[in-house]
Amino acid sequence: MEKVPETGVGLLASLGSLVESNPDNNSSNGASAKEKDMLSSSGEMENIQLKPSRETSRKKLCGYLNKLGIKGPIKTWKSRWFFYDENKCNLLYYRTAQDINPLGYIDLSSASFDCKVENGEGVFEIRTPSRVFTLKAISKQAMMYWLQQLQLRRWEFCSAQRGFPVGNPQLVNEPLAGRTNVVDNEHFLPPVKTPTEAVGLKAASLPAPQASTALQNISLKHPWTEIQNTVYNICVSKQLRGNNGNVFNFSEFQEHPENPDEDQEAEVEAECAGVKEGIPEDQRMEPRLNWVRKARWMNSGFPGLPEELSRERNPMDKVSVLQQQILTLTEEVKSQKELVKLLHKALEAAQQEKRVSSMYLSAAEDKDRLELVRHKVRQIADLTSRLEALEQEKKELEQMLTLRDRHILELKEHVQLLMEKNHAKQEVVMALTEQMARELSDPLQEANTITAETLYKQQEEIEHLKDDIDAYKTQNQFLNSEIHQVTRLWTSVAENEKALLMKCACLQARNCQMESKYLTVLRKLQEAVPGLPSSDTELVRNLIQEALQWDVKEEAEEGFNLNPVSEYDEYGFMTVPEYEVEDWRLLAKIQALEIKSNNLWSQQVVEKPLRDRWNSVGELTPSAELKSLIRSGIPVEHRQRVWRWIISRRCNRLPEHYPRLLRQSRSTEHPACRQIELDLPRTLTNNKHFSSPTSQLIPKLRRVLLAFSWHNPAIGYCQGLNRLAAVALLVLEDEESAFWCLVHIVENLMPADYYSDTLITSQVDQRVFKDFLSEKLPRLMAHFEQYRIDVSLITFNWFLVAFVDSLVSDILLRVWDAFLYEGTKVIFRYALAIFKYNEEEILRIHDSVEIYQYLRFFTRMITDGRKLMNIAFNDLNPFPMKLLRNRRATHREELETELCELEQIKAAYVKERAEQGPQDLKEVVSEEEDEI
Repeated sequence: MEKVPETGVGLLASLGSLVESNPDNNSSNGASAKEKDMLSSSGEMENIQLKPSRETSRKKLCGYLNKLGIKGPIKTWKSRWFFYDENKCNLLYYRTAQDINPLGYIDLSSASFDCKVENGEGVFEIRTPSRVFTLKAISKQAMMYWLQQLQLRRWEFCSAQRGFPVGNPQLVNEPLAGRTNVVDNEHFLPPVKTPTEAVGLKAASLPAPQASTALQNISLKHPWTEIQNTVYNICVSKQLRGNNGNVFNFSEFQEHPENPDEDQEAEVEAECAGVKEGIPEDQRMEPRLNWVRKARWMNSGFPGLPEELSRERNPMDKVSVLQQQILTLTEEVKSQKELVKLLHKALEAAQQEKRVSSMYLSAAEDKDRLELVRHKVRQIADLTSRLEALEQEKKELEQMLTLRDRHILELKEHVQLLMEKNHAKQEVVMALTEQMARELSDPLQEANTITAETLYKQQEEIEHLKDDIDAYKTQNQFLNSEIHQVTRLWTSVAENEKALLMKCACLQARNCQMESKYLTVLRKLQEAVPGLPSSDTELVRNLIQEALQWDVKEEAEEGFNLNPVSEYDEYGFMTVPEYEVEDWRLLAKIQALEIKSNNLWSQQVVEKPLRDRWNSVGELTPSAELKSLIRSGIPVEHRQRVWRWIISRRCNRLPEHYPRLLRQSRSTEHPACRQIELDLPRTLTNNKHFSSPTSQLIPKLRRVLLAFSWHNPAIGYCQGLNRLAAVALLVLEDEESAFWCLVHIVENLMPADYYSDTLITSQVDQRVFKDFLSEKLPRLMAHFEQYRIDVSLITFNWFLVAFVDSLVSDILLRVWDAFLYEGTKVIFRYALAIFKYNEEEILRIHDSVEIYQYLRFFTRMITDGRKLMNIAFNDLNPFPMKLLRNRRATHREELETELCELEQIKAAYVKERAEQGPQDLKEVVSEEEDEI
């Protein structure tokens, strides 16, 4: 244990810290006023206390305990004086109460307490992160008092440090078990009374427990502290010999031998505290003045009491005399109250009669007086009728009472008869018992002796078991209270840590936003470099080079990072894109910062509540709530389960269908096998699971695509199916599940002929999308028409592969969550939302080449998936599926008509070329021959 720094204070100051602080004594005026108030009313006599009331401050926790010292194989108990430091939540321990320097301390702020019955009576443990301290109290009561008080002090210190509620201030002095905000009386330990002989002032005034040997109690680990304490005690003892050789002055006990123990303790406490704090002599004399006031009050209130107290030398006898006197006075007060009530009633009746007489005399005419007389007559008649009714009720009650008395007599006679029968039976039983005893006395005499000894031993064992049960109950109750309090402390620490993490996340998000804005400004300056002076151009280049050299990952490793942007996400997608153009590396840097900023903002505000909602979802059933949850995005830990559920609802999975297709693909080569092999290395090049030809998922993807080509011969294989199957493999992990996911997309979600040779339905969707773009975003469509931009060149691949390789992975998987559940309408929504998300940026570009360049990569710049989702499902409403079907049917008819016309033109051209014959070919001269 680390040695505590020397305090350098005197012996009297250290002793003053061990006892209670000086109470706030009332002034003489306040005391006299209180005495007058106490004697002013006889009805308040029953609340009078024997001792004057006063405010007592919180008691210090101190006392002697035995500490288990371990020196190699030797274990010894050493007596130590323990004192609790409230400022640091440390339990200091000294060799004696008079020592000035502690031998060490125990940090209670992060400690836990334990008591085991096997260790013995009074033994308990304090477990800190670095060490376990074993202590022993003089009794079980003292042990429980120490444990409860240590629990209470630890809770108060942690509450004050971490800022969570402690409770009502008036409960501070109550034991731990009495605190409703700490433990529950119904389930945990009841409060333990203070063992004054083991802790507090009395324990400090008593001599320290003596060890069996002279050197046993000396701390060999702290020799310098032992020498300092010994020298200081010798010096101070010489100075105090003039004061009767005792630090604790018990003059108050000698002057007032009749005082109770609590007043003795308070007097000594006040005197010791006065020595410590330098209180003036007139203030230290206030306890004596209180006793003078008490004597005057007792002489005025109880005339014969001093004589009785003088005859009774024993304090307990004095207390009993005073209590008897209080009971007598209380009875007298009660009788006086009853008399006062009767006098009040008589007074009210007399006042009523007086008022009636005055009204009769003050009446001016005889008519008024006659009316008063008639009123009186009516009252008399009313009272007479009421009296008759009461008499009738009295007679009925008397009859009922007579009947009940008769019934009681009958019951008594019946009980007497039963008792007589019982007595007769008992006599018969006794006679039979005596007869059996006489018959069996000789053979059973020895057995009875053995049985008595065995019974005695069993009773002793039962008593021991009962004691063990009580001890284990107490241990269980304390451990429950300890677990309850430690859990509450841990919960509070976790909440504070959570708040700090959220605050740190917000600060990091703001920092990332500022860095992103700084890099955006550098990018704008980079674009304007040709028009800047040479000095400014060099400065901009240096700043850009410095920004590109800073690595996000290295900076994150140096300090605390809540949500670092790793190189790959959970599914293996690269989080930061690699642009081929050198000037776009700064753009990639901006995107990385924006991704990190959005992740930090949404981590606690959005993602955690959404994850909690998903955790509460049990069995999946179609509903509006589930639809809303899926649109918001499925967490990683739930995505695989939800996707499997969606696919199983729409696909009739045949158990042996996929293995049969695999066997067929191994036995017979499919015509699309060569095209599949060519597309495998080009699948999801930004994903680490497909970037290498030796990746584990490449063979699985090959088997899925071959099985689908045999499953659907009408399509066989089409470019784009490899990307759909790859995403399904990443999420579902099982290749058979990925195969059925691909079947679900191609055959259930997408319209027919979407992946056919002509891709006719895909072309129809591009025309439908242009219609929706003109309706939802007319300004942007007009801008495209002005610069002759064909958006289908950009969006055709979006629809064919459901945005794979177009959006960042986090947003892509959210799109797929809703797409698998709702269908192709989700692709239209998100395609429109992407253009609306970047509408203002596109409108600021006024060159067709630059617009095409921007549209090539602008989807990778979208990092706020929550904003994109709100645009797709809120800002673009209404979006009816019926309208989408009608638009598809209309444009399909138009496209089929156009294709028929093209076929006719082609046929006419072929026919015309066939009629011209091969001779025309000889007349054609090549360019090379012409040049020659």
